[in-house]
Amino acid sequence: MGKKKNKRVYELITHEKPRSMFSEAYRSLRTNLGFTEIDQKCRTLLLSSPNPMDGKSLTTANLAVVLAQAGHTVVLVDCDLRKPSQHTIFELENHRGVSNCLAQNLDISKVTQPSPVDNLSIISSGPIPPNPTEMLNSDATRGFLARLQEEYDYVLVDGPPVLAVADASILARQVDGVILVLRSASSRVDASKEAKEQLKRAGANLIGVVLNQVDIKRNNYYHNQYYYYVEDSGKKKKA
Repeated sequence: MGKKKNKRVYELITHEKPRSMFSEAYRSLRTNLGFTEIDQKCRTLLLSSPNPMDGKSLTTANLAVVLAQAGHTVVLVDCDLRKPSQHTIFELENHRGVSNCLAQNLDISKVTQPSPVDNLSIISSGPIPPNPTEMLNSDATRGFLARLQEEYDYVLVDGPPVLAVADASILARQVDGVILVLRSASSRVDASKEAKEQLKRAGANLIGVVLNQVDIKRNNYYHNQYYYYVEDSGKKKKA
């Protein structure tokens, strides 16, 4: 008997269905990122959400794919050291990763894995450490992200939820910009506002908000359009 394949948990839609309307929405998000870089380049980006299950990890993965498809060199780093998922999304091993680099000072090349997408590399979380907050709030993490920025056009960081632990606020101070991912009909308004305020208090450069899992039929979107807003200097842009 042949080896039984595990059922896919995630669909990396921008890679598997690049002509779908959802893939086009991610390409629009990629375009809007360019608008935020007029005055200041945002080469290291943290994506987080108020709470678990808001879709931040899948949003990070698909944004990384469309950036790579545009010809940029991209590395996706799973810094959710409590509940990582990027290795599952890309169907990769997770024996070594971020935690090994930070704790054991491993060379980045030893933990970087190729992805099915040209120009896109993945660094999974590695073994879950006993002290994620202390590990992320260290000179080792700052040096790790700085080295990645020297090698890639974009460094996308998948961080933990903002309200669950302090990790996201710590990471927010170490990147150029933060994108907050909200889940339609699930993310509470009060929780979303609190997450935004917590990031602001941490000194984060919050460049935008992505609303995902929108019920297009229920919201009567015209001609399969997908809407989201990107904040830029206090102004909202609709795409």
